[in-house]
Order: sequence, then C-alpha cells, then structure tokens
Amino acid sequence: MKKMTLLFIVTLFSAAMFSQEAATVAKKPEDYVKFKDVAYNFGKIKQGTPVTHDFPFTNNSDKVVVIETAQASCGCTTPVWPQAPVAKGKSDKITAGFNAAAPGPFNKTISVKLAGVDGYLTLTITGEVLSADDYAKYEKTKAPTRG
Repeated sequence: MKKMTLLFIVTLFSAAMFSQEAATVAKKPEDYVKFKDVAYNFGKIKQGTPVTHDFPFTNNSDKVVVIETAQASCGCTTPVWPQAPVAKGKSDKITAGFNAAAPGPFNKTISVKLAGVDGYLTLTITGEVLSADDYAKYEKTKAPTRG
C-alpha cells in the first residue's frame, strides 16, 4: 500500500511539473500607452470658470488599443476620451475638464482602463480655485509694475 501511495504521489507531482506552462508576465497599461504627462497643475483659477487640460498619449504597443473608460474621482471632473480604437504608433488624447465650482485647493484623479489590460493608469489634475475677489487680488500681484 505504501508503494502504491508513493507511486501515485510521484506520478501526480510529475504530471503537475510537466503540465505547467511558461509563466507569462502580465503587462501593465503603461506597457501599451505612453502619456506625455500624467499630472497637470492648473495653478490658481477663478471660481466658476471651467478649465480643461489635454493629456496626449501614444500607443506604443504592437496592437490596437481601446480605452474602455476614463473615470473621474468626483463629479466636478469630466474626462473625455477617444471612443475609437487607437492604432499602433498613433496618438490621441484624454481631455480633463474641471468645473471650478467650489473655492479651495483641489487634487482630482482620472482612472483610465484599457480593454483587455489589468490595472489602471491614473491621471491627476491639481490647483486652487479662488473666489472672484481673491482672484482679482491675485491678478493684481501678477501684473507688471510700471516705473
């Protein structure tokens, strides 16, 4: 009985060893697309004045890339991404819009999901929204002095 059990275990172990395939390394989204930049600072902006920034990217893979979704961290940020596939070697952009409704500093993210790829790319926009009065004061400090 011991020989039979040992033979079974050895056979099972051998079958498991031979049945394993070469491990494939999972690719990250960064292996498919290359963004010019993944963060942008708007600086100081006036409350109630929406702003946008384009995040250009290039498909650096050997196949067509499809952006499934680009989801913002809150409703004040609106991403717009290409709906059509992006061919290998071609470029496109994701546009991040921010409504600047509430005064104060902001740090918002957009999570970008590529079709068939695990994980997300994160784009970030930052800045500070100033009330109309504070923005007017800020603008005066930027104006060159004459003299």
